[in-house]
Amino acid sequence: MSEAAESATAGFLVWRLSMKWRAAIDRALAPLGLTHAQYALLGSLYGLARTGQRPSQRQLADHTGLEALYVSKLARALEAAALVERTRDPKDPRAMRLSLTDQGREVTGCAITVVQGLLEQLLEPLGGQHSPRTREFTRELTALLDVPLDPHTDDNEEQPQP
Repeated sequence: MSEAAESATAGFLVWRLSMKWRAAIDRALAPLGLTHAQYALLGSLYGLARTGQRPSQRQLADHTGLEALYVSKLARALEAAALVERTRDPKDPRAMRLSLTDQGREVTGCAITVVQGLLEQLLEPLGGQHSPRTREFTRELTALLDVPLDPHTDDNEEQPQP
């Protein structure tokens, strides 16, 4: 990939890195019975719970970047696996609040340990998770994530024809 990377676009490299990361997490978490998407939901719930939050499915969708319908589907599957509890929000009966069960906290803790090991492997070429290069890389990724992407913002630009 290194030779091809020199002529690749940034978009292609971001896509390749995200696919590499997702596949590695799927393989590493398979023994725990989790997928990358399930981990994204559980890990986010774990982190939010540590700050005293009990998010709705919608809030979790916004936090993870996953579609609300997909979060709902994942939450139902994780509830069936006894890892997540879903309860109606007393202030908004349309909203479902999510929390980890005791088993969910245990499994998520194990999963976090596994993913942290993968993250250390991934970031080793930059000097590890706490290196100055990794901090700069994180700032750059954050800047890219903060850019709103809307294909309809520049109506003056001619769109390619199929």
